[in-house]
Amino acid sequence: MADDTLPSKDRETGPVFAPKYDESGLLTAVVLDAGTREVLVVAFMNADALERTRATGRVHFWSRSRQSLWLKGETSGNYLTVQEIRVDCDQDALVIHAQPAGPTCHTGATSCFYRVLDRAADDGEALSPVKH
Repeated sequence: MADDTLPSKDRETGPVFAPKYDESGLLTAVVLDAGTREVLVVAFMNADALERTRATGRVHFWSRSRQSLWLKGETSGNYLTVQEIRVDCDQDALVIHAQPAGPTCHTGATSCFYRVLDRAADDGEALSPVKH
């Protein structure tokens, strides 16, 4: 649980886990494929999602649009199994290394990041598929 009284130095370099949630009670969570290190998804976690992720070993998120907790893969079977959770210096963001059980994106793509933005292109046609 968050501890807003923890001094910055202790939060930044000490062993105490004291997540720093934003004003909406959320942390940013970046999920990487544990094998390839490809970014799979960026989503948000509240305290309950983080607690369930740690307890079950499967990634849970907080849906801002539905205002509800969700287990990634609950309907598709494409769970994200946690291998490691890294915490940033001020404890307001997480990087989760996970083993995906299938495509991560709701579109069926392996990753939610399947398009590249062409820096020089007109915004009307600025996106193209990632080339592997």
